[in-house]
Amino acid sequence: MTFRYSKIIMCLCLAAFAFLVAFGNITDYGSNYAFVQHVLSMDTTFPGNALMYRSISNPSLWTAGYWLIICGEALTCILFLIASWQLWQARRLPGAAFNGAKRFVVVAATMGFLVWYFGFMVIGGEWFAMWQSQTWNGQEAAFKFYMTILAVLIFVNQPDGDLA
Repeated sequence: MTFRYSKIIMCLCLAAFAFLVAFGNITDYGSNYAFVQHVLSMDTTFPGNALMYRSISNPSLWTAGYWLIICGEALTCILFLIASWQLWQARRLPGAAFNGAKRFVVVAATMGFLVWYFGFMVIGGEWFAMWQSQTWNGQEAAFKFYMTILAVLIFVNQPDGDLA
């Protein structure tokens, strides 16, 4: 049961993390909106870089992008809560049933990976050259987030046998 409880707790921790990030983005809207604005407008990237044609200067698109991020974070939270609940319900069942209950862990981790890897590393980091900004660069933090999600996913997906 120790491994099963550990897997449930780790999923709950990821749900709490995603909740706090989404909650922080809503309650400190202005600070975090500024982050999205600067990344999308590329105004702190290297002067004269050839990628500036990618920049977005439309505040409506900044807002849409920011809400897409917040929704992705909130959805990650909800999916990890569902995953935790399904694991909790299956915690005393045979190994095959508990292993089957891990489906939403995969879905939740995929959503989190989309937010922090695809959103922050691929779109923000590479497309909008966030890596060039010393002020508005969230790649290091995003790396920590998606690597933690992947580590939990790998651990949770280790097969569980029947209980003794």
